[in-house]
Amino acid sequence: MKKVTGIGGVFFKCKDPKKMTEWYQQHLGLSTNPYGATFEWYEDAAGEKPAQTQWTPFPETSTYFEPSSKDFMINYRVENLEALVAMLREEGVTILDAIETYDYGKFVHILDAEGNKVQLWEPID
Repeated sequence: MKKVTGIGGVFFKCKDPKKMTEWYQQHLGLSTNPYGATFEWYEDAAGEKPAQTQWTPFPETSTYFEPSSKDFMINYRVENLEALVAMLREEGVTILDAIETYDYGKFVHILDAEGNKVQLWEPID
């Protein structure tokens, strides 16, 4: 079973997310939106399966990354989230919440070996 297929997003805390987004737009040319920036790429060598990676600054007071005490969180793109969660549960991995489904994909949060919160995302392309 294929597990991680790519990086779905990079999320980090900062003092002023709006100012940070503007700085990256002005100085590094990121094409930003209210959620940060979206990088588009292709998941296959033939260039037929489009994919995205999200870059998002969060307020430094955000509790979204808890129970991790880190100021960042990585989102990994995965295939077949339900089967992967079942396998991770059998392997003793801490699953933090139930799978949530939105119009753009399914999500769940886990903890890695050092207690970092990790988001898994099965996109609906």
